This record gives sequence, structure tokens and C-alpha cells, in this order.
Amino acid sequence: MSRALKSADREKTAERLLNSSADKFYDPEVDIDWNAPLAEGLPYTPEHRISLYGTELWDRMTPEQRIELGKHEVASVASNGIWFEVLLMQMLLKEVYRTDPTSRHAQYALTEIADECRHSTMFARAIEKVGVPAYGPPKILHRLGRMLPVIGYGPALYGSILVAEEILDRIQRESMADPQVQPLVRMVNRIHVLEEARHVTFAREEVVRGMAKLRKWELPYQRLLIALVSYAITRSLINPRVYSAVGLDRAEAMRAAAGNPHFHETLKWSGERIMKFLGEAGLVGAPGMRWWKAAHLI
Repeated sequence: MSRALKSADREKTAERLLNSSADKFYDPEVDIDWNAPLAEGLPYTPEHRISLYGTELWDRMTPEQRIELGKHEVASVASNGIWFEVLLMQMLLKEVYRTDPTSRHAQYALTEIADECRHSTMFARAIEKVGVPAYGPPKILHRLGRMLPVIGYGPALYGSILVAEEILDRIQRESMADPQVQPLVRMVNRIHVLEEARHVTFAREEVVRGMAKLRKWELPYQRLLIALVSYAITRSLINPRVYSAVGLDRAEAMRAAAGNPHFHETLKWSGERIMKFLGEAGLVGAPGMRWWKAAHLI
């Protein structure tokens, strides 16, 4: 009886999200004017969210160099967003593969995959528009990412995706509300935030259901897996190549960013909501605490 009720709740959520998806969605190919020129002199992200903000190196940079670094960092975050979304789509395809396709749960998973395809294309076009490389994660993390759909399962897998999605969501919500930020970036962020709200609801409920049926001996692995993946997420956001791209010494800039309390605070701020949820769900704890702290999420 309990299992039947849980299944009914899952279907009810999926039905609601399907209706929401049909009622309100964007097509970036149509809803963004890709031919409009970029606004001259406007930053691409709020200055205080740039990784070197507040450092001695930042003080030595020209205003033009600061804007340029912000542009490259936004592109780095967006290209890592594509990486995260590709991993998410792999996970959702596995879910659909083993689920009755007539269920609302499977149909919403397919709808979310379609959303993520549009988002990834949108991020790619935005990177192309601003004229910087699609940095993506460092090579070692890119290779390790292939293992996640294999070694990951259960609530830690959905939880890991939530960490990536909700960190981006917090950063993008602030950026899209800032009238000083480039209009293109604000529109891209607005579209992503609107549609990701449904994805977050879907994933959070899967985490709660997964934790309810998790066996006691599985919990340490789940906690360690999500902590390690979250560490990789925060470390991948800003590819070190962005520093040399704007004329900085890469090694010096990496040291400055790694020791920058302002950037550490940005990471902690961006993860506040998801960390509260994961803590309440029981996914934050030993043996993963060392990695949560190294990720600057607690």
C-alpha cells in the first residue's frame, strides 16, 4: 500500500510538471535575438562574483581587463553547465530506459531531456556570441565525468546534479536581476532559471524518495560520492585558462583565486539553499565532510 502511494505521488508530481512545461517554456532560437549587438562597456557578471575580486591582483587590473575576465569566467561557467547537463541527460536516459514509457514519470524525464538540449544549445550559442572559448572542465575532470553514470546511483546521483543546478541557479538569479549586466547574459539566465525550477522540484523529490528506501550500509558511500562530485563541480567552474586569456600569469592568478576569501564566500553563498536541503535529507555527513569543506560549500 505504501509503495503504491509513493508511486502515485511520483506520478502526480510528474503530471504537474508536464503541465507546467507545456504552459510555460522558451525556445532560445526564437526568444533570444542572436543578431543584436553586445552592449559596449557593460560587464558580463556582477563584479563581486569574479574569482579574483578583492585580491591584490584584482587591484592591479584595468577596468577593461576586469570586464574581460568576467566575460571569460561566464563562458567557463556556461561551458561547464553544458558538461553538467550532458551528464544529467545520460542519467535521465538510463531512468527512461528502465521505466514504463507510458508513465508520467518517464514522460517528464523525456521532457526534461528536451529542456536540457535547448539549454545546452543556448549556452553554446551564447559562448560563441561573446567570442570566447568553450573552456569546459579541466581534462582530468572531463575524463572522470564519464564514470559518474557508471559508479553513481541512488539519491547521491540526483543530489549531485542538484548541487550543479542550484549553484548555477543562485548565480544566475542575481545576474539576471542586475540591470548593469549584458542583456544577452541576463536573458540566457532568465530562461535557464525559469525552466530549471521544474527540474529542481523533480530532482529534490527523487532525493527524498531515494533516501527513504536507502539501506543503512549504503549511506556512507552515498555521502562520500555526493561530496566528491560536489568538490569537482566547484573546482571546475572557473577553468584556469581564463586567466592567461586576459593577459594574467596563470599560476599567480590560480593562487590568488584559491586563497581568495571573497570567492570562497561566493561559493558558499551559491550553495546555501541546496546544502540546507541535502543536510536535512541526510546526505551531508561522514565520510564526506572533508570534501564539502574543500569545496567551500560549508
